[in-house]
Amino acid sequence: MGRPREHDERTGIALLDAAERIIAAHGLSSLSVRALAEEVGTTTRAIYSVFGSKDALIVALGARTFDLLASTVQALPVTADPAADLIEAGVSGFRRLVVEHPALFRLGIQQNATTEAQMRAMRPAVERAWTVLLTRVRRLQDGPEVSEQSHHDTATAFHALCEGLAALEIRGVLPAPMAEQQWRSSLTALVHGLSITSVTVPALDQQVVVTTGSTTGHGATRGH
Repeated sequence: MGRPREHDERTGIALLDAAERIIAAHGLSSLSVRALAEEVGTTTRAIYSVFGSKDALIVALGARTFDLLASTVQALPVTADPAADLIEAGVSGFRRLVVEHPALFRLGIQQNATTEAQMRAMRPAVERAWTVLLTRVRRLQDGPEVSEQSHHDTATAFHALCEGLAALEIRGVLPAPMAEQQWRSSLTALVHGLSITSVTVPALDQQVVVTTGSTTGHGATRGH
């Protein structure tokens, strides 16, 4: 029984490669089971046997986005400098995904034309990638006084900056010769900004006092 599963896995990878090419060239609206079958020289029945439906095919493409991101970041070296490691996760991890797979970035991360049901089905892959990012954030914000919510807040800010830089690069606002340096300087500013030692931020009817150690920030009081 192992051989058919291995064949299905190899076939599935080839089909996802071809589906990504179609989306990159013509947009998500151009992706159909028939177009994919023609692209790879197979039958629609073969595609349905692997994915089950067009929706499941799109979900698999979205999941591939986050799995590629997670595996790329996980493969980066872990050094004695957690700040540098987090910056590298953005420059050599997130940006690499954008440069090599812009269609997947639009589909999975920007949720371009994907439905709520499809995004819910991608959730396990999203959570796997999020866990990889949180691991690097926790190394940066090492200390028992730092709340788990602070880790999530930092990871959210980091992701938001990466997504914004990616959108600018894809649109051509960041020319290729300067794009990597812009990513590195922007992420460095964000990560090093976490070392600010005493910031008071107004939040509704109370103050949120943010205190940090050498490289970390957390809310002592959170107002909602």
